[in-house]
Amino acid sequence: MNMKKTFQTIIIITTVLFLNGCESFLDKQPLDQLASETFWQSQDDAEMALNACYGKLRSSLMSWDLTTLDGMSDDLYHQHGHYGVTSLAQGNIEPTSGGLVSDIFSYAYSGISTCHFFLGNIDRVDMDETIKNQYIAEVRFLRAHFYFYLSEFYGGVPLYLSSPTTEEAATTAKSTKEQVVTAIIDDLDFAIANLPDIAYNGHAVKGSAYALKARVLLHNERWEEAASAANNVISNSNFGLSSEYMDIWDRDKQEGNPEILFSVKYLNPNLAQPFYGADIVYNWWHSTAPVHYIIDTYECTDGKNISESPLYDQEHPYDNRDPRLRWCNYVDMDPWYYGQDVLGDGVKRWRPGFTGGDAAPATPFLLKKFQNTSYLPYSYSVKTDYDAVLLRYAEVLLIYAEAKNEASTTPDETIYKAVNDVRARVEMPDLPTGLSKEQMRERIRHERRIELAYEGKRYMDLKRWKTAHIVIPTIVDPGGKVRKFENPKHYLFPFPQSEIDINKNLEQNPDYN
Repeated sequence: MNMKKTFQTIIIITTVLFLNGCESFLDKQPLDQLASETFWQSQDDAEMALNACYGKLRSSLMSWDLTTLDGMSDDLYHQHGHYGVTSLAQGNIEPTSGGLVSDIFSYAYSGISTCHFFLGNIDRVDMDETIKNQYIAEVRFLRAHFYFYLSEFYGGVPLYLSSPTTEEAATTAKSTKEQVVTAIIDDLDFAIANLPDIAYNGHAVKGSAYALKARVLLHNERWEEAASAANNVISNSNFGLSSEYMDIWDRDKQEGNPEILFSVKYLNPNLAQPFYGADIVYNWWHSTAPVHYIIDTYECTDGKNISESPLYDQEHPYDNRDPRLRWCNYVDMDPWYYGQDVLGDGVKRWRPGFTGGDAAPATPFLLKKFQNTSYLPYSYSVKTDYDAVLLRYAEVLLIYAEAKNEASTTPDETIYKAVNDVRARVEMPDLPTGLSKEQMRERIRHERRIELAYEGKRYMDLKRWKTAHIVIPTIVDPGGKVRKFENPKHYLFPFPQSEIDINKNLEQNPDYN
């Protein structure tokens, strides 16, 4: 196919599907433009439609902006109100709140709608059945990903396995969370059976599906199944830990990195991360800043916390600490970047003479983990073209450790090995032997918080551990505002009021009526 025509067709597909996704999901119209006889004629057409499904991951909340979720946890403070996070973190969560309450719902269902459009038309293409099943498996993997986020934030939701009619969309009641999870696992099992058993190459592969399955099962306390799914990745020679922690987010070292199991691809500035890019939002605009609650959690290099270790020095509190502290955060007097300028006086003040709010750090710390200095000077024209990593090997090791520990009476050597492998990569000492199940649980939870910091995991972890109502109200934001998390109300988001208004059978989640 002519390359110019190919590119134009991709743009048309993506634009139509994007515009379709901007409407309320329950008020969708059929995409007749692409259901005509001029499309779905060849494998090239199928491949372009497949790419459009992947394109839905570039919705910011499904890629780099997942970090924003941790602004509702005890790790980050979000000072600009992006997605309404600042207000939501302080307990202002209602059906009319907007922000994350409505955006997670709409972004996820928009992605599901695109997947259904593909699945409903792919059989019209005359192509090799093995390749066709692989494409279908990739799309079902993506659908599972979108439904996972819906199940995490809303519990049971309307479950569609094909494009609904207008009447169905306006009358379908929510399924139980268990039913949604069953559908997710069915999709992932199909993906596992039909995806190639190769290293990750930008498209979902068998290891990607096993990793997502392990995550879903872990979040639903199906411990033995989660450990088994994770072990399928661990025993696969195509995957392993990156030799260097920060290489995972280095655009020049992401290709072929054995740690990356699935990512959102940004190949060039035309497909770059929207909303200015992660470097702008997190490192120049300072939209999201670490708080001292996580900074104090990083261990000293002897493996002890700062209240126990003789290595901790109050005069130099960031020395002799887990190296991930300085790799992921600007602390103390580290130089940081404002536009072209390197501010050598550190993060305790912002640009000399600057009086606005956009670039003023809200806490004494700044987010460093995703910064790429090759983009300097930062400006609003900068677009991040390195990939947003959604699944990686270290998370799978920690999934295995947690699931195996919860399924056991005492920790075995495979649990120790999984956690110690993660720690060894950053030259942190092994866990002490002889830990009880409860002690190991706390060690694993600590390691998840540090290893996966700012990757959009912490808020969901606190909720699934049922500790959010204990931890989050201890957080005091700048200005003295105390965060709020009501039990059990806030363990689920409400359905957006706009969706309740459309669907007379969509029952609102508890305590939001």
